[in-house]
Parts: sequence; C-alpha cells; structure tokens
Amino acid sequence: MGTPQRDQRDGIALTHLDEPLFDGAGATKRDLVDYLAAVADFILPELRHRPLSVIRVRGGQEPFMQKNVPDYAPPWVQTVTLYAESSRRNVRYALCDDRRTLTWFANQRAVEYHPTLGLAGHLDRPTQLVLDIDPPSGGEFGHAVAAAHLIRRALDEVGLAGAVKTSGAKGLHVYVPIEASSEEAAAATRAIAARAERLDPDLATTAFIKDDREGKVFLDATRAFGATVAAAYSPRARPGVPVSFPVQWEDLDAVKPGDFTVLTAPGLLAGSQPWAGQRPAPQALSPDLVEEGRAIPVARVQAMHEGKRRKRARGELCVSRSWAGRSGAGRHELAGQVLAVMSWPS
Repeated sequence: MGTPQRDQRDGIALTHLDEPLFDGAGATKRDLVDYLAAVADFILPELRHRPLSVIRVRGGQEPFMQKNVPDYAPPWVQTVTLYAESSRRNVRYALCDDRRTLTWFANQRAVEYHPTLGLAGHLDRPTQLVLDIDPPSGGEFGHAVAAAHLIRRALDEVGLAGAVKTSGAKGLHVYVPIEASSEEAAAATRAIAARAERLDPDLATTAFIKDDREGKVFLDATRAFGATVAAAYSPRARPGVPVSFPVQWEDLDAVKPGDFTVLTAPGLLAGSQPWAGQRPAPQALSPDLVEEGRAIPVARVQAMHEGKRRKRARGELCVSRSWAGRSGAGRHELAGQVLAVMSWPS
C-alpha cells in the first residue's frame, strides 16, 4: 500500500487538512490554510516587520498564545529577540514577512495573528494608535457601532482621521496612523477615548474595572507600548471562525461580525485593495492633545490601585463585623490575628 500523498504549498508539507479546526469551528484546517493563501496579499502588509504573537489550536485543547518561536521552526522563519518585562526573559518572536512563513504558521494551526503596534527595531514609534471598542457581554453590536462613531467625532474634533475594522470578536477597532513616540501615542489614546466618552456618557465608558461599566460599551485606551492587536484579516478562534475585517465608515451601520468568516471573506475582497493602502497617511499628534492625555491616569495602573483599595476595604469591613460580634477574649484573639496578617512580608 502506498504512502498517502501530502499536499504541499510553498514548499511545506501540509498535514491533517481535513480535520476540524477546533470544536465548534464549522471549518477544517484546510479552510484555514486556503483562507490565508487567498488573503496573503492583504494580511502580510499588516504583519510584515512586526514581532508576532499567534493563537494556536490543537485538537481537544483550549487555544493558547505562542510568542516564542519553537526550536523546530524552519531556519528561514525570520525572528527578532526582545526582552519581556512581564516574564523577565528574552522572547524570540517571529516576523511573518512572506507567504512561506504564513503557510508554515497555518500548518501549525495558528488561527489568530497579533502583531505589535510598532515595527521591529522601532517599537518605541508605533505606526498607529488603536482604540478597542468592547460592548458588554450580550450587548448589541449596534452599540459598538454607535461608540465607534463617537470616536470618529472625537478624532474629527482634534483634526485626526481613523479607519475602522471589526475585531473578529464582538467589537471594533479604530486605527489612527500616527507619527509619535509610544508615550505620546498612549497619552493621545487616553485623551481621545475620554473625549468620546463625554460625547455620550450613557453609551460609552472608559472604566477599566468591569464592575464599574454599568452595562456600557468599553472604550479601551490601553493598547500602547508593547501591546498587540488582532491584525486586519486575522481569523479568530471562535465559533464559525470569524475574521477581523476592514469596513468603510459609511457601511459600518449595515454590517455585523458574522458577515466575515474564513469561508466568506475571500469573496468579499475580490477587486478590493489591502487595508494598509486605504488608511489615512500618518498624522502628527498635537501637543495639546498629548498633554490632555498625560493628565488622565493610566487605566491599568489606576485599576490596580483601586482593586487593592477595595480589597483592603472589604477586609476592614470583615474585621469590623467580626469585632462587633465578639467581646473580651474573643476581641483580643482577633486583634492578634490581624497583627499577624499585617506582619506578613509583601
């Protein structure tokens, strides 16, 4: 009996093409490979020269993010090594600069593609700032669309232009091409989000702590510095395998996330140009806008301190209630327990 013939593309032997991509995908690994081949000229400009993190799926396992290129990667996969502050180690990121590398990732069941905002060697100069629009769980996509229009109005107020795409999940991303440092971009992103929130505070919020959002659309202004974002045309590891898809502002009200999947998106792209060539040219950030943003606390840091404060408050409330229910020796014992906890090293 002969050896089963393997499909080859770009010099890569492809395997297990007819297996389901993941539970609930409604697509096979072949569909993923075919999709990325069809949109290579569209997605590669979004990935080229940018350190890349991917989300992979394996049969029977939860999706996982991979940053470090595995040792078994072909020698022609270009990489860049960066120091990761969070893990305190060097990480060897891939640079997905060509079709062959993209095909290799597809064969590795890499479903999602998350590049950095800046180019390798210039991560301190992001090429765009990104506002991530996240509707509440179970919220209507139309609310995210309305929030995107708020951001567009806020951009117009400060003389900036942006482009919009579906996130491939339940929200939207607004990209604003810029010429700025990471710190300036981060400050401007906070200022734009705050301006959009003020336009309709009943709809949108910049509250980073989920419990404080009161069912509103979250305008996430924290995509800055070393952050990544799902690239335009990237599939997402969700039922139906939707993709992050660019949309014209005038068409935004008529779309929904499920319109764009690995099975439907290639046909929708026929005759169109890559998003990289449609976005506005890089724009300078006004000093006033940057200073406005610098006066706004960094959301993640503020949320961390607020979380600690609330935890302390809950602890103090518990102690107060316990104290009220005790007397004499019981209070003496409780005081000893509190002092012991306070003496633990941080």
